[in-house]
Amino acid sequence: MIPVILSGGSGTRLWPVSRTKLPKQFCEIFSQSLHSATLQRLLPLGSPWIITAQGLRDLTLRDAKTYDIPADQILLEPMSRNTAPAIALLCRNLQMKGLQNSIVGIFPADHLIENQAEFQAVLKLASEIAEQEKIVTLGLKPTQPATGYGYIQISPEVEMQKSSLNAFKVEKFHEKPSYDLAVQFLASGHFFWNAGIFVFKIATMIEAFQKYQPQIWSQISELKSDLSNLSSIYEKIQNISIDYAIMEKLDPHQLCCVPCDVGWNDVGSWDAIQEILGTHSDNKLEVNASNNFVHSSLDKKYAFIEVNDLIVVDTEDATLIAKKGHTQSVKEVVDALKATNPSLTKDHTFELRPWGQYEILRDEEHFKSKVIQVLPNEQISYQSHAKREEHWLVTKGKGEVILEDKIIPVSPGTYVKIPLGAKHRIRNNNDQVVEFVEVQLGSYFGEDDIVRYQDDYQRI
Repeated sequence: MIPVILSGGSGTRLWPVSRTKLPKQFCEIFSQSLHSATLQRLLPLGSPWIITAQGLRDLTLRDAKTYDIPADQILLEPMSRNTAPAIALLCRNLQMKGLQNSIVGIFPADHLIENQAEFQAVLKLASEIAEQEKIVTLGLKPTQPATGYGYIQISPEVEMQKSSLNAFKVEKFHEKPSYDLAVQFLASGHFFWNAGIFVFKIATMIEAFQKYQPQIWSQISELKSDLSNLSSIYEKIQNISIDYAIMEKLDPHQLCCVPCDVGWNDVGSWDAIQEILGTHSDNKLEVNASNNFVHSSLDKKYAFIEVNDLIVVDTEDATLIAKKGHTQSVKEVVDALKATNPSLTKDHTFELRPWGQYEILRDEEHFKSKVIQVLPNEQISYQSHAKREEHWLVTKGKGEVILEDKIIPVSPGTYVKIPLGAKHRIRNNNDQVVEFVEVQLGSYFGEDDIVRYQDDYQRI
């Protein structure tokens, strides 16, 4: 199987931790990010491909390098066009590589799956069914009458059986139901949550596009092998989900569902996260209070007095306080901020880069300061700035600064001045993180004041 990760998202539901430039799959809310956990989970199936937005390139490359995923297995969408164009892009790309008879699995980047053994067994059965020219979807066993998920209605007749797993024909896809209807779905036993996980042979999906979405396939068929015309194609292509475009149009004999219970959670709200993590926390103190949840990466103590059932999410520049059971309303907060303070929905005070990360300490009209960390055996691009000079003070680790082609060894306490317009980079050629404080002086401190001359991540 060729495992494929769909990695998009607007960074809304888990605000203020998740934002446009750091959607939830890259947030380290658990022991590792959901994106990293998804890659790790899929590696036994084969080297994963990733379809993601151009704006998430650096974050994706960072994880891809960790798991030795080649950069040419990352497809960058120039703009968001939903899941149908993304899957069509994948199919056309792999078809041009002669892989049209390969089995593909499509997986969201931001879901939690706890039962790995069951997950692998389900995918093995799904792959066998896909070999028979069928498209397979996984149906997640509902645990409550949820109204936030779409449902898959299965036929009672078993299509294929393997061990304790069964596959069924799909009778119908249902949109997010009312609560009363969701109760009926749960009682029926023939309705399962649609998690957006699909398994199919590439040639089978191409035939489905040709039959049900001929315009999308005609447009994506114009794609050049070097993807140089992808932007012009995406500007014209329809914005539509794979469910609407293909799945709901397939004949019952073309589509199968494998119901399963793999410990799935779409981690779609802070309520979901507090249910997973529980309310115990060493950074929390309660006085005549109970059942309060805190998520914070800050070194702070949180005290609750005479309040119960609160969710508190704290970041450097924003704090969310909500009553449990109501965190879905965070979307209203984000919508309001987009109109009044949009930067709080897009950016953090820190930014992850493929070579490491930086955190903004101060951003004033006359100067800007950062703490920058460079990962072991990484280096920033060889670059210059037209509107600022920089002053670097190394605080941790050892490496070397290249300044106008001159190599300067650096260690804690080393100070280096980067004059206006000078070509420079810092290289970490050791196995410990290099950290330094950067102070910028000049007339403009935006991240777009960079001219790159050499870069390990093809950002020139």
